Amino acid sequence: MPNYRRAKTEGGTFFFTVVTYRRQETLTLPESRLTLRNIIIDTKRDHPFKILAWVLLPDHMHCIWTLPEGDSDFSKRWGLIKAKFSKHIGEQLHRDGWVDESKTNHRERTIWQRRFWEHQIRNEKDFERHMDYIHYNPVKHGNAKRVCDWPYSPFHRFVRLGVYPMDWADSTSNTDNEEYGE
Repeated sequence: MPNYRRAKTEGGTFFFTVVTYRRQETLTLPESRLTLRNIIIDTKRDHPFKILAWVLLPDHMHCIWTLPEGDSDFSKRWGLIKAKFSKHIGEQLHRDGWVDESKTNHRERTIWQRRFWEHQIRNEKDFERHMDYIHYNPVKHGNAKRVCDWPYSPFHRFVRLGVYPMDWADSTSNTDNEEYGE
């Protein structure tokens, strides 16, 4: 069995990618969004963390969290979020034909990929690069023509705060889009 190594920095800031099983496009459905939001609020109550950014796409999500001082257990938080979501909305999204022996042995539904990807944010430049990635990701995947068009991201909040201009990364206003896959 592989030995997956996770970052263990207490109070660290981390970028995450979490993907649906077989890339099902279910996360932006109204019931999924509401359920996920409520489960995150519930999880944060018992296991606090600060959300710095979160983008929701149909089949995956990216976010940046900061954990409390003395705490490095983001895996527990993701486990709770994914399990609660699967339990609450699982019957609506579960696919019996996708259940295999491994899913049965791990008591998994057909909602999420088993693992998630994390990256510890190392410095301010790394943080800015991952924030840009979060905001540009819906355009990269063809879900929006412009960053400001995607409703399930914090981009408009950051525009109000003066961090980004409304036309950030538009092809007419930014000639450096090669970094973001154009």
